[in-house]
Amino acid sequence: MRHEQHERNRRRDERRAERRARHERPRGGLHIEGFGGGPGLIRIGGPVTRRTRGKRGDVRAAVLLLLAESPMHGYQLIQEIEERSGGEWKPSPGSIYPTLSALEDEGLLVIERVEGRKTARLTDAGTEHVTSQHDKLGDPFAAVAGGADGATQARDLRELARLLHAAARQVAAVGTADQYTEAARILTEARKALYRLLAEDAGGRAGE
Repeated sequence: MRHEQHERNRRRDERRAERRARHERPRGGLHIEGFGGGPGLIRIGGPVTRRTRGKRGDVRAAVLLLLAESPMHGYQLIQEIEERSGGEWKPSPGSIYPTLSALEDEGLLVIERVEGRKTARLTDAGTEHVTSQHDKLGDPFAAVAGGADGATQARDLRELARLLHAAARQVAAVGTADQYTEAARILTEARKALYRLLAEDAGGRAGE
């Protein structure tokens, strides 16, 4: 009886350890840990982190400028903001609708039902506000999209890392022992080259 209880406890602990391992498995990034957990297992990635939200801009300014062009409902505003910022900024309904309510309280817009949807349009006071404050409102879309080139490069780099990961997994699945060894050498050299790249950049900045 004691032996059976011990076995049940051991299996329970093993299942818990497996769940923890799956939860802590590295994802994303370019950190290459090499081989581990058996021949041919290559893990590429950094520590698990929460997915970051997209960039945030001035919701109030964006809403006022868009409504100055034409009445819109909340979903249209979200779509327009995402499109005009080059996909860099997609506000959530949780930021759009409270902004609309606040602007309505200020008397700058009214919300009416149009074809079954609650649609916002500027009042005369709202139109006057946008006209008089146009310079102050600026261009909230361009302000967010300003980093789009860098963001695109980062996405491209992550896609290359994903493709590298897929290739490594293919070698791990069907490769021979010699191919495992060569794949490990290639990945190790790539990792070292990336760190050298960062070190050279940091050294160049320090010497400026």
